[in-house]
Formats: sequence, structure tokens, C-alpha cells
Amino acid sequence: MKVVLAFEVHQPTRIKKGFLWDEVMWTHPKGRLKEFYFDEEEDKEVFLRASNKAYKPSNYILLKALDRQKGEDRGLRVAFGISGTFLEQCERYDQDLLDTFRQLAQTGRVEFMEETYYHSLASLYDDMEEFDEQVKMHAQALWDLFGISAKFFENTELIYDDQVATHVASLGYKGIFAEGADRVLGWHSPNYVYASHGTPSLKVLFRNYRLSDDVAFRFSARWWSEWPLTADKYANWLASLPGQYVGLFMDYETFGEHQWPETGIHQFLAALPDEVLKHENLSFATPSEIVQHEDPVGEISIPKGSTTSWADIERDVSCWLGNAMQWAYFRTLQRLGRELAGYSGEEKTLWRYFQLSDIPYYMFTQGGAPGEVHSYFSPYPSPFDAGVTALSAIWDFESKVRAKLKVADHPFVFTLEGQNTGLVVYTLNGIIQGVKKAPEKSLREHLSRGDISRWLSEELGLETLAQTVRTIDPERSDFREELIRALSTALPH
Repeated sequence: MKVVLAFEVHQPTRIKKGFLWDEVMWTHPKGRLKEFYFDEEEDKEVFLRASNKAYKPSNYILLKALDRQKGEDRGLRVAFGISGTFLEQCERYDQDLLDTFRQLAQTGRVEFMEETYYHSLASLYDDMEEFDEQVKMHAQALWDLFGISAKFFENTELIYDDQVATHVASLGYKGIFAEGADRVLGWHSPNYVYASHGTPSLKVLFRNYRLSDDVAFRFSARWWSEWPLTADKYANWLASLPGQYVGLFMDYETFGEHQWPETGIHQFLAALPDEVLKHENLSFATPSEIVQHEDPVGEISIPKGSTTSWADIERDVSCWLGNAMQWAYFRTLQRLGRELAGYSGEEKTLWRYFQLSDIPYYMFTQGGAPGEVHSYFSPYPSPFDAGVTALSAIWDFESKVRAKLKVADHPFVFTLEGQNTGLVVYTLNGIIQGVKKAPEKSLREHLSRGDISRWLSEELGLETLAQTVRTIDPERSDFREELIRALSTALPH
């Protein structure tokens, strides 16, 4: 039995609590847009507290254990999923912490997994273009900071379905983590490797949520029948499991922030590697090592409508998309993405901060134990305060984007023989990018009918440009290039 020990490391950027109530909405920012909407002071305070209580002590513990077991073939291996926003805050607030992650990377026994840079819900969008961009950004950050190229994928909060799997496989990854939800696995064990439905080249590793949550949520719970949980007891549980591996995946903040140091959580982490090796049938492995050496025992299918995640007891996406506030926010995000298509300025970057999955997570309105968890993480007094704040901020931001980029009220939709091609644009930047991507036959149809010139005139008020576009002959071999040149002349300099 291989023990896969994996941690998610993430810190969000928080929208200012008083954005609406302090009458900031509809005013003009005097500095950077990010500082206008997001609370850097609170971000820094939370980050440094977590760094001192959780991240640095845990990193030092792992470094010592890795060094202690470096000559042992069965010795400690660790995997991290680190969001781009966490890496940014690391660089800005605590370079010493970043150095400890570099030291972990240099051991050769720590794997860094790929994910979306902004810990976003981009894999749930109508198209995967933004998802791809964030994955590229994250890959570049890992290379720049640690000199590594990730081979294994873990989507935001382990969001997974067949569509996500197919796309991740198309990007070249050989393995992905998913939540071992009972409604998906049924009688199957999460402790085996499975092939993704429709993409057998992608191997799926499941998180054993019971054993993971024993540490992440129940470690200090005195009502729990297994309290106190000790490293030797936990290792005994692992040694008794059937299967190829056990996926232990939890928030890294578990070790010192969610479970305070006074609970003994750091002592547990320090003792666990040695306790595991006391059992001859146990050894540590990274996710990529499991993918490389273990064959799938079967295929797993999770259709789009049954998308899983590790969030809450439902283990689906309802924690982000379960009420009207969350859907309004999510739809605004996607609309903004279309309005910003082809644009690469400060507004595009800020839109990506608004994509943090934490923001709609704070709007969760159900009660009970899941509601308590959401409230614990939220910086806002209630989910309704979170919703009002986030929607006010993003709608204010959209108004500024529309004013600056001259966004059309009605989009231009690229079609082919009367069918929507999926290319929908709202701005001059957007239509330039659309012209670059659209099928040649689609462009010829639009030029022949005068669709593009009509839209430029009626929606953007660019009559001179519209007249130029009308003169472009769609039968010329270089008509696409000529059209792009003409449209580009009207871009603001």
C-alpha cells in the first residue's frame, strides 16, 4: 500500500468589506484597480498569521522528515497544489516561506501539481479557453519559481467530471486527483487507480475523504470516538487498508491554522512518516509515481451533470452555484470574460482575481455543519453581506470595463451556415481575436452579407471603419489578414 500525502496551499484575495457601504461604488479609483476593490491589508495579515502558525512550521517538519528518510526507498514523499495567488502573496509578504518551498522542491521527493492559477471555477465555464490560459500561467509560475514542470493535475477543490478529464488529458497530463465521493464510487474503493471514461490515457486518483477528514476536521474534536488521534493509530489504520494506494489530501492550513498548534497537530505530522515506515506493507509515493507504476483496475465515469468536488457533504459544485447570488456572480464573470476577449490590460488581470472560487463560496446560504465551515472561512458577517459586497464590486468593475473598452450592447456572434460557432464577442479587441480564430468559410459569409461592417457601425459607432471593411473582398486569398489589419487600425494607442 502506497501512501500519497498531498496538500492544497491557497490564500485568496478578499474584496473590501465596505465596498458598497462606504459608498465607493461608482466612484473613480485614484490608484491601481486592484487596490480599489481588494483588501491588501487584510490579505497580508491573514497570510502572515497562517505562515507563522501553519506553513513555515509544517515545511520545517517535512524538510526534517525528508532529510531523515532520504536513504529509505519507502521514505516520505509529498505533493503540493499551490495556487498562483498564494505564490504571489508569498513573494510579496514572506520570502523566507517561499525559500522553504524551494528547499522542498530541491529534495527531489516533493511533487508540485498543476492547477488553475487563480484557484478558479474556469473548468465550469461554457468554454475552456480561460481555463487553458490559467493553467499556462500556473505552469509558468512553477517553472519561474521552482524550475519544475508539473506532470500531474488537480483542479480547483478537486472539481472533476468526464469533460474536465478529457480536456486535462488533451493538455498532456497523465493523471488527475478527484474526490472519492460515495455517490460516484458506489461499492468501488477509492484506494485503486481508475481510467477516465472516454480518455483511458488519463489515470484518476481518488482522495480517501474519510481518512483525510479524520485529520483535517476531526483531529481536535473531543466528541469523536477516536479522539485523540495519534500518528501510530493512524498508521495502523493505513496499514490495514486493501488497495494500491491511499490518497490523503487536505488543506495545508490544517496543520496549525484550522487545527491549532495547541492540539498537537504538528507533533502528529512530525511523527507520521516514521510511524508509516514501521509497517513493512506501507511506503510513500507521489501522485505521478502512482500513475507511472500502477495500472487502472477499471474505468470511472462522472457525467457533466454529476460533477464532483471535495466541498461540503454534497461533494458537488453547489457550494459555489447553489443560490441566485452565486449564479448572478458566476454569469457576470463569464459575461465579463467575453467583453474582455482579446484585451490584455490591467482589467483582464483584475477580472481573474474576481474569479477566485472563494468569492462565491462565501455566499453559501445553507445552514448546518457546512454553513459553519463556510462561515469559518468567510471574512464577511453573513453570506448575504458577502453577496452584496461581491456583486456590487463586480458590477461596478464591469461598468468601468464597458466605459473604457466601448463594449457593445449586443455581441457579434460568428456563425457558419446558420449555426453558432461558439465565438461570441463584444468589443473591437474581441472581434479581432474572433476573426483570427473563425473558420474561413464563416468569415466569407459574414463579409459577403455585410454582418461585420453593420455591427461595427450600429454597435460600436465606428462608421469609418465599417466603410473600410465593406471594401474588403472575401474572395481574395489574403482577406483574413486584410480584415485584421483594417480592424487593428481602430484600436486605441
